[in-house]
Amino acid sequence: MNKPIRRLSFVVALLFSALLISTTWIQFVTAKDLDNRPGNRRTLLESYSRERGAILVNGTPIAKSVPVKDDLKYVRVYPSGKLYSQVTGYYSFTYGAGGGLEGAEDSLLSGKSDKLFYRRVLDMVTGKVPSGASLELTVNPEAQQAADSALGRQRGAVVALDPRTGAILAMVSHPQYDPTTLSGHNLDSVAKAWTKLNAAPGRPAVNRAIAGDLYPPGSTFKLVTAAAALSSGKFTEQSLIPGAASLDLPQSNKPLPTDDRQPCGPGDKTTLTHALEISCNTAFGWLGMHLGADALRAQAAKFGFGDALRVPMRVTASQVPAQLNAAQSAQAAIGQYDVRVTPLQMAMVSAGIANKGIVMSPYLVKDTRNSDLDIIDQSKPEQLSQAISPDVAAALTRMMVNVVQSGTGTPAQIPGIQVAGKTGTAQHIEDGPPHAWFTAFAPADDPKIAVAVVIENGGDAGNEATGGKVAAPIARQVIEAVLNP
Repeated sequence: MNKPIRRLSFVVALLFSALLISTTWIQFVTAKDLDNRPGNRRTLLESYSRERGAILVNGTPIAKSVPVKDDLKYVRVYPSGKLYSQVTGYYSFTYGAGGGLEGAEDSLLSGKSDKLFYRRVLDMVTGKVPSGASLELTVNPEAQQAADSALGRQRGAVVALDPRTGAILAMVSHPQYDPTTLSGHNLDSVAKAWTKLNAAPGRPAVNRAIAGDLYPPGSTFKLVTAAAALSSGKFTEQSLIPGAASLDLPQSNKPLPTDDRQPCGPGDKTTLTHALEISCNTAFGWLGMHLGADALRAQAAKFGFGDALRVPMRVTASQVPAQLNAAQSAQAAIGQYDVRVTPLQMAMVSAGIANKGIVMSPYLVKDTRNSDLDIIDQSKPEQLSQAISPDVAAALTRMMVNVVQSGTGTPAQIPGIQVAGKTGTAQHIEDGPPHAWFTAFAPADDPKIAVAVVIENGGDAGNEATGGKVAAPIARQVIEAVLNP
């Protein structure tokens, strides 16, 4: 063989080798990523050719696939419409799966998950048409409806947990949207609905309960500060602490005042219990400076601040700033400065106190079911952390009961049920209406529900809003829905 032919043979062999390697790489290494790429129409067409699993609450579908007589074979419908919009998310031929469980658990719902491998093999052998898995949620439908109705037209969010397990009993975010408008097969109508949704005021697609722009927690964060104080061993419920009408802050010419510009007790002193009961800013500001920024951050971290949680949707981590001087520590101790939280995080704080100091990992999916609704996987409660000791939890419970019995949280009272709670009124715009907060658990002696409520910009009350006036009644209705169905 002459030299030019040998060179040509070498080049051809090299090209064939490159082709073989690239094909093998695409088929076995990057195939999954290509399949999962948003907007992959071939994958979407394949998914639409089989029935997608349902999302169920108490056995009733809140998202399901219905057969239709067109090329896509199935259309996704959401029977409860807006009520569960941020929980379900959407499933659209044009825009894919996203916004909630539809996106977070797409592989299970579509049937592509590795967890369903043996089920797919069995379907292949038996000749059964493959379908996706269904998800049964932990949501209590009465609590979900109560939260939705109580929020009304106000912007905000409600989260309720079972403090013993971490199961999410309610998750409502306002404003809402109807996912059905994105799942139709008229692509022009779907495109218009998508444009309208993304241009809507208040960003309805955002789940305020776990994501979006985080909120300053206001005085609900005083639970974390009180937990740090009691855990330090330097303070008890009855410890006397400074509670003047105004607290001078170092490195600042702007003092921290009480809400009513009055002292929190005789001789400018108050007990820790009374300070929480009336939500005394100067007492907790003093505690923040006395304990220091590291103690506040460490205690917050034990309640889950900074953790990358999934429920299974990704939860934006709540945060306490890394660097705080003395004045900033005072502000942070009352839930201001740059402390930012999700409503889920504040529900976890109450749930941890209710559960004798143990914070459970929150979760939304109770079990996974096959097409016959037989259980193939079940969620198990998992401990996230031991935030405080049982003794500190008991002390905080007594203090929170006082808040509802005779303090700022009296609108949360329920006849025959002892409620433990904490109000919050969080300033976030100078001279603008505050966010109204309330977090609580009940019954105080045998907790079955922990809840957090935030109402943006004072809701219907505007500048007159307080956590007790606006948010506490909403929490009360959710608690009643669970305890007195």
